[in-house]
Amino acid sequence: MITLLTGENSFDIERALTAIIDDFEDIDGTVEKIEAGDLRSSQLPDILVGVSLFSQKRLVVIRGLSENKDVWSALINWIPKMSDDNHLVLIEPRPDKRTATYKLLKEKASIREFQSWSDRDVVMVEKWVALEAEKQGVLLDKKCVQFLVQWVGVDQWQLFHAIEKLSFTDECSVEIIKNLIEPNPVENALNLFENAINCDTKSVTKMLKTLEQTEDVYRLAGLLSSQAFQLAAVASASRSDNVASDFSIHPYVVSKLAPIAKKLGKKGAAETVAIFVELDDDMKSSKADPWLLVERALMKVANI
Repeated sequence: MITLLTGENSFDIERALTAIIDDFEDIDGTVEKIEAGDLRSSQLPDILVGVSLFSQKRLVVIRGLSENKDVWSALINWIPKMSDDNHLVLIEPRPDKRTATYKLLKEKASIREFQSWSDRDVVMVEKWVALEAEKQGVLLDKKCVQFLVQWVGVDQWQLFHAIEKLSFTDECSVEIIKNLIEPNPVENALNLFENAINCDTKSVTKMLKTLEQTEDVYRLAGLLSSQAFQLAAVASASRSDNVASDFSIHPYVVSKLAPIAKKLGKKGAAETVAIFVELDDDMKSSKADPWLLVERALMKVANI
């Protein structure tokens, strides 16, 4: 038996693998985890066809075998000869579907694909958060579930660890989430954006000094630039447009940018975009401290 776990959602892949191992351990069998980089094609007969000296059943888990080109190619010769007592689990986030080995696996293996969540999946994410919180004994009402997803984002690992933190509290509220859980970078960028638009330059400077300790300046600049273009989209949209779906912008981000767009108008939004285009050029060519460049750009936004 062969199972191929594929896709970029590492959280769901790990959950699926844990379930496979748990089910296998209910029977008398041996679990083996093998490093793909250390494998040689000459070892495949023992792994796939051989049996364990200690038990009749074997579960063999190999991650990233496709990166070992020689063994991945040789695998095609041994898949048809696999022992029925062996269960091979391959973990391949991005396998090359053009290879002969993948094409054979498509015929012979159980392929389970796990896609990463995006902002379009916010409803599904909120349902998952509610169920996961219940599993961990955390009481989250609908408002807290929605806010947690807005605050943390749609990354399952981050949401999982956030719920773990909340499990140590006696109760949960929006304020408790704010105090205990680190906001995602998008939330930080939105807050910077709002403070700049509202001419709260002291808060901008204070936030940047805090973020300088933990955040990557180039990622932050990229997020701010992205929000400038999203702002332009919101400012240019008509009442009949659905900005969130048309431009794949998270509804929460749209709700935060809408009052800013209304305040700046199309002209102000265009000026904001120009400021961050200039920031991008400066960060690629200037020898100045990138944090100072980001601060200067936000100060320019405050003066629009």
